[in-house]
Amino acid sequence: MLDQGAPPHKQISAAPASPGVAARLMRRKPVEHLVAEGGQGEGGQLRRSLGLWQLTMISIGATLGTGIFVVLGDAVPEAGPAVTLAFVIAGLTALFSALSYAELAGSIPVAGSSYSYAYATLGELVAWVCGWCLVLEYGVSVAAVAVGWGEYLNELLDGTIGVTIPAALSSAPGEGNGIINLPALIVVLLAMVFLLGGARESARANTIMVCVKIAALVLFCTIGFMGFKSGNYADFMPLGMTGVSAAGATLFFSYIGFDAASTAGEEAKDPKRDLPRAIMLSLIIVTALYVLVAGVAVGAWNWKKFDGSEATLAAIMNDVSGQTFWGTLLALGAVISIASVVLTVLYGQTRVLFAMARDGLVPKALGKVHAKSGAPRLNTVIVSLFCGVLAALIPLGKLVDATSIGTLFAFGLVNIAVVVLRYRRPELERTFRVPFGPVLPVLGFLFCAYNMFSLDTVTWVVFGCWMAAGLVFYFVYGYRRSRLATAEDVVVTAEK
Repeated sequence: MLDQGAPPHKQISAAPASPGVAARLMRRKPVEHLVAEGGQGEGGQLRRSLGLWQLTMISIGATLGTGIFVVLGDAVPEAGPAVTLAFVIAGLTALFSALSYAELAGSIPVAGSSYSYAYATLGELVAWVCGWCLVLEYGVSVAAVAVGWGEYLNELLDGTIGVTIPAALSSAPGEGNGIINLPALIVVLLAMVFLLGGARESARANTIMVCVKIAALVLFCTIGFMGFKSGNYADFMPLGMTGVSAAGATLFFSYIGFDAASTAGEEAKDPKRDLPRAIMLSLIIVTALYVLVAGVAVGAWNWKKFDGSEATLAAIMNDVSGQTFWGTLLALGAVISIASVVLTVLYGQTRVLFAMARDGLVPKALGKVHAKSGAPRLNTVIVSLFCGVLAALIPLGKLVDATSIGTLFAFGLVNIAVVVLRYRRPELERTFRVPFGPVLPVLGFLFCAYNMFSLDTVTWVVFGCWMAAGLVFYFVYGYRRSRLATAEDVVVTAEK
């Protein structure tokens, strides 16, 4: 098959005998080939069982909860009451990228998300870098959310039976007397059990948990508003725009889940129609709830009280109501809701690796599908154990910033991919188009770059080390084992 992404006069009918290194790094996978092999894995196929409702719930499940239940306590001390503005800035950054995701998901409805989009438009090396960033984004995100889950589990146990898990068993090494964060490990393993049952069963469990989390946040707004004090907003931006920018970069972590729906492209019943709708619907719902809950939280508590707080929303409810019942009830909702984030983000991670394995860039065993459940079981077990170990041993703050930078990098590439694909494949069917031509994708890229440079130096060093390790793996393994490199299925096309 010829690469339909290149103009006719640049196509060649056979692979070059010895393509140069630059040509091999820039080889692209045809859109038609990506779509045609949808669902195909080693030894079986993924099952198309998800409709618009399930896809939207997956996207909301992966997004809603983390920024409010876990990261809010870290972001408020950075921005003060202007944390609501920081949520809006992070939401705008996500919106521009969501528009680009929606267009590409409707055109290339496959499991690899931005990795596959980059493979079709920007070449294999860029696709690998994007996929490696997604491994960082999803894998570390699962761990970070799992750490937050443990905080609310302790709040629930304290409010119901009057005991908590000892710090040695509920904190990572380096956090007080922490040895291992056992609750974080447990919630990841529970999510793994659901995923091993298949996408349909996991989607059902997630839908129930999403409904619980929305109810919990509505409950918080109802109780929290009773303690609202307008004076808490008197000094709206105490740390200036620098603080708002720093908080916005941290809170971008809260929006990473909306692209989880795009990883379900090969298990959706009508992906071209439903994926763009699910992505946009979920982002609108999540942003509205984030801003509302953050506004009520800062109105109920002076912003300085957030520093060092755990299970922040539950603590606010206890303070406002003067009793522990409402905080305990919210903690129960948070335990259920944060578990849905772990489940859906872990799902996204396994599907990205599934696509990379099918392309030969990571071991093929990660693309093997279980015949009965239609799930990549070995992939799921390996990813879950990796994320579980991270959650058990790494402090929350380090995980959040590492996730944000990987996400922003991948989102920036998606915005570029939209512009490139429009130039190279103007005739390609698009069920959704980003309005205003290339303007919004370019703005999306610039917003991502701005937020990346708002992160601290340590985060950049970690990101650089991660990228270096990924490039070593690619040149040692993927560069020669890629299916494009071995010409098993696709003729390599070299562009002048």
